[in-house]
Amino acid sequence: MNHIVLGYDGSDFSVQALDWALDEAELRRLPLTIAHAWQWPYGEAGAEAKAHLCKAAEHVLWHGAECARSTSSGVRVETDLYEGAAAQRLVELSKSAAVVVVGSRGLSALPRAVVGSVAGYVAAYADCPVIVVRGPGPLPVTTNRELIVVADEEPDASVLEFAFGEAALRQVPVSASMDLTGWAERHPGVRIQRGEGHAGAGLMVVGRKRAAWFGGAPALLQHAPCPVAVVPEA
Repeated sequence: MNHIVLGYDGSDFSVQALDWALDEAELRRLPLTIAHAWQWPYGEAGAEAKAHLCKAAEHVLWHGAECARSTSSGVRVETDLYEGAAAQRLVELSKSAAVVVVGSRGLSALPRAVVGSVAGYVAAYADCPVIVVRGPGPLPVTTNRELIVVADEEPDASVLEFAFGEAALRQVPVSASMDLTGWAERHPGVRIQRGEGHAGAGLMVVGRKRAAWFGGAPALLQHAPCPVAVVPEA
């Protein structure tokens, strides 16, 4: 797993996801690949019309890359411009990624949508954990990131491994509804914080198979007060 992948479309949600993705890249000491996809939506088109749309897509991707390079601490930033469906491209890139980061919705989502179709699809089919960045309302907000909460009642080992890995990187405690004594012994640098529920969560972690899916995305994404990591179980 040799890079962090970010789905970026220039929306406010993807800008916030960029901030999270940079954190992941810096903490893991991995390069960041910023991916942007475009496609002509109106049926047949001439070469000139498609060229204009491609040029606009190149500008969006350039802007995201420049934002990342100007705010990062030595992260190598790469770009991926793709003609086609964004969700499918992100799933392809997930095969070599440690984490894929996406905003909860993008420019193409319906105004009232809490979770867009791209975020839902990638969370469902990516080969690696997917972090969907969102806040408690219709617009994204900055989270305090003070606690990693395991949302599963009976989490798979891969879910706990990811949660403890994130907690170790960010130097924050983990909270879960189960006894984590054994995991604490395996990760002595991570504190356990019992009985917190979802309060104060900076990231909630859920297994893909155990998540309740609603409208093409985990139901947790519809109501979570913070970003959600969806982890494919082993």
